[in-house]
Amino acid sequence: MNMENKTLETATLAAGCFWCVEAVFDDLKGVADVVSGYSGGHTENPTYQQVCSETTGHAEVINLNFDPNEISFKEILQIFFTVHDPTTLNRQGNDVGSSYRSAIFYHDETQKSAAEETIKEIEAEGIYDNPIVTQVAKFDKFYAAEDYHQEYFANNPTQPYCAAVVAPKVAKFRQKFVSRLKR
Repeated sequence: MNMENKTLETATLAAGCFWCVEAVFDDLKGVADVVSGYSGGHTENPTYQQVCSETTGHAEVINLNFDPNEISFKEILQIFFTVHDPTTLNRQGNDVGSSYRSAIFYHDETQKSAAEETIKEIEAEGIYDNPIVTQVAKFDKFYAAEDYHQEYFANNPTQPYCAAVVAPKVAKFRQKFVSRLKR
């Protein structure tokens, strides 16, 4: 996909383990790149070990650059809400702690409005039995995760966590959004 000379926008999303979320959004048409990292906390340049210790306030996030002419922020959010459980506070499956929270770190008022509107729409549809607990917070800083976390699923598909947790999420996403895939 050639995204040179295009104005890209950035979305910063937390939906549990960043390996899962990065793998999903890497496949999406209109997304130029996805970087796993940390956001929403108070520690400067945190390490993975520090974030896992639950002392930094950071969530595992993806920072994705996308072409709004190919995919809107709202469409990104609609996919975001289908690839994780936004009703579990500080948890995704067996991953427990505030670093695994569901969050949208908005970059401007347009993104904030889109996030709030999307949550209201999903709640009105009654898709989930429990209320959505996704945090909507102003973006502050993003810290890229260590290199070995980048493209983790693509580079480690047979690693046990990837095979048991990431692969089924990616397969479900690909099946549901086949028309939105890059390939």
